[in-house]
Amino acid sequence: MNLGFSQGLTQQWAVITTLVCGFLLCAALFMEHVMGLAPCPLCMMQRLWIAIVGLIIYASLLHNPRLGIYPLLGMLASIVGGGFSIRQLWLQSLPADQVPACGPDLQYMLEAFPLSDVLVAMTSGTGDCATVSWSLLGISIPGYVLAGFVVLFVLCFAQLKAGFR
Repeated sequence: MNLGFSQGLTQQWAVITTLVCGFLLCAALFMEHVMGLAPCPLCMMQRLWIAIVGLIIYASLLHNPRLGIYPLLGMLASIVGGGFSIRQLWLQSLPADQVPACGPDLQYMLEAFPLSDVLVAMTSGTGDCATVSWSLLGISIPGYVLAGFVVLFVLCFAQLKAGFR
């Protein structure tokens, strides 16, 4: 199968983007299951949007990576996910007296509350989301996830640009 230069390049960008999404999700699972860090509702939303970016770009590999709609949707999903990271960083920057009340953990909410209440908690965050449970070089997990969303946005843009060559 002889792929044109731009076809091969768009596939390369799509594969790299999919691998970065997989790495980010594996890192989140490592932090949860090996390091014992329980994810808050906003953390789960960020994971969901990383998975959405990965699935969109994987779909481009299955269909046609040169179609611009896939990287555009990936860029949009990266922006939405980055918004959740920014929301959590904002909650973490609040003074202790302004932090929202802590809610029950996500598993209990899924079992006991209506889905609409769970979605509100997942999109707006709870007091649990304001807790910095781990940081490296003074940057907390949502800061690194925000950087991951920026990388995903750039990779999707590179795939989009390569498709127009």
